[in-house]
Amino acid sequence: MKALILGATGATGNDLLNKLLTDDAFDQVDIFVRRSSSIHHAKLRVHVIDFDQPEQWKDLVKGDVLFSCLGTTLKTAGSKEAQWKIDYDYQYNFAKVARENNVTSYVLVSAAYASPDSRIFYSRMKGQLEEAIKELSFPQLIIFNPPLLERKNSDRPAEVIGLKVIKFLNKMGLFLAQKPLSTEILAQAMINVSKSKEKGVFSFKEKEIWQCANANW
Repeated sequence: MKALILGATGATGNDLLNKLLTDDAFDQVDIFVRRSSSIHHAKLRVHVIDFDQPEQWKDLVKGDVLFSCLGTTLKTAGSKEAQWKIDYDYQYNFAKVARENNVTSYVLVSAAYASPDSRIFYSRMKGQLEEAIKELSFPQLIIFNPPLLERKNSDRPAEVIGLKVIKFLNKMGLFLAQKPLSTEILAQAMINVSKSKEKGVFSFKEKEIWQCANANW
């Protein structure tokens, strides 16, 4: 298969990329990034693009499965409008082009509690993205709603503190359903499910993601 990745420079995307490059089921991996990558591999094709100029890259978005783990934080983006542009507009516009180019499988990393009706901006944005992607009618649409992610060498103070708190509560037998999930486990789950040929819309949460990571498809 030929894989396409959005967000390959992020924590989840980087783990996903490394795993795909060593997976015999994939003979080519194309990543679409805003800055050049230092990774070199015979399977890898790096496309440095301007997401605001789709006419420059739309003909490159061709393959079997598109993995989308693009995203940013409100702090990094600087405003809700800027975060919306990256987390919603860029992902939706890229998915739309992929569908027009007959990419048949789409794997989206969303968020826990994503809902188009949420009062929380981030959850509402993710929920609205999910609904918009569904309207594109990919033959296979896979949505992951992971709990708090454990990223290697995270530089996000709130995330580091949150991980410590939830892990402490987990040791006390509390909030076990919200056990933090490493980006490496999430990446493996994404790859495993993408190998399924079953058509339809599928959503995976908490424990289901752990199961997907350990399953043979």
